[in-house]
Amino acid sequence: MKALLVKKCEKFDYITDLRRFLLKHPLLVLELGFHPVPDNAQPYGFDVEKTVPCDRWLRHKQQMMDNTLLQALFRATVHDLQAEIPGLGDTPVIDTKHIYAWVKENNPREYVTNRYDPEKQPSGDPDCRLGVKRSQNQDDESEKQTKVKKEYLWGYGTGIMAATHPQYGDVVLAEYTLPFNEADSTYFAPLYARLVETIGFRPRFFAADAAFDAWHIYQPFAEEGGLAAIPLNLRGHPQPKLGASGFHLCSQGLEMVPSYEYNHSNGYRAQLLRCPKLFPTKTAEICTHEQFAKGIGCIKHINIEAGGWMRVQINRQSETYKQLYKQRTAAERINSQAKEYGIERPKVRTGHSVVNLNTLTYIVINARALQRVRNSKSQARDP
Repeated sequence: MKALLVKKCEKFDYITDLRRFLLKHPLLVLELGFHPVPDNAQPYGFDVEKTVPCDRWLRHKQQMMDNTLLQALFRATVHDLQAEIPGLGDTPVIDTKHIYAWVKENNPREYVTNRYDPEKQPSGDPDCRLGVKRSQNQDDESEKQTKVKKEYLWGYGTGIMAATHPQYGDVVLAEYTLPFNEADSTYFAPLYARLVETIGFRPRFFAADAAFDAWHIYQPFAEEGGLAAIPLNLRGHPQPKLGASGFHLCSQGLEMVPSYEYNHSNGYRAQLLRCPKLFPTKTAEICTHEQFAKGIGCIKHINIEAGGWMRVQINRQSETYKQLYKQRTAAERINSQAKEYGIERPKVRTGHSVVNLNTLTYIVINARALQRVRNSKSQARDP
């Protein structure tokens, strides 16, 4: 494990680079804990070539090492950071990052037929999956319509929960890796579970981008009486408008009347809202909406879970919301650091290897953060 951490610290892409480095630093080999093969003819009394395992052995460990061991070390870095920074984890933020699989399908210089066919699994990596890295709208003047341009890749995604401190910088609180065909919101549940397990409490505040705008992501923070700063992702629906009692307004600007509650098929508690001119009793007022002529009137199904209410009732123009949302950039800075350690293009060919390399990367980032904190405190104590 120490040797693989050296590989990350030195930003080596390949195991061969790591082994070559270790052979040049025999005292480091002893520090890492490899059992020396005695040889009095050598400068330090042991044969470093025979002491350092071969490339194949190191590569096998990189691929097959139990990730729970790495997770235990990662959690230890978080606990050490909590001991140094009181309140760390009160406001986690989330983000995901794409990872290119090491396959020819991701190389534009290689000719590949049906490069982005999801049914044609790349032979170079049996675990990677096809997903959309970026999607943007483009106006097609010839056809006078807007087309969606998508950028695909074969690979994985890494999700993180991070936190920031104004003096000590950014740290990683939880991490999770999935194939790239999974939606961003899919990362939240496993990341949140790991976060709570690691920091030992349920945070009240949270920030994320619009890709995480889903009621179940607001839910744990609403239950704690806190706030989740997430932009509203309307997904083609109109902007919700609420009346004085907190219920939605119809197209005519009237606050709708709550009716019965029920369990929605999507797993949340829902309620039906109905036309105020027809329910609970019909009035003499007339409405021009076509549904009113049918005697039904407008109806609306709303999510009445705590997270569902928070999603539509947040004042996203308030200073509290804006200050909380600003902290989301901590996750982006962590992703930038991870990219410097080669997380975006790992030179491995299995999902398990990618998972292990990701965890090793975040261990190193947290170790650097811990070093910063302790150095800063040491300088403050020693004028």
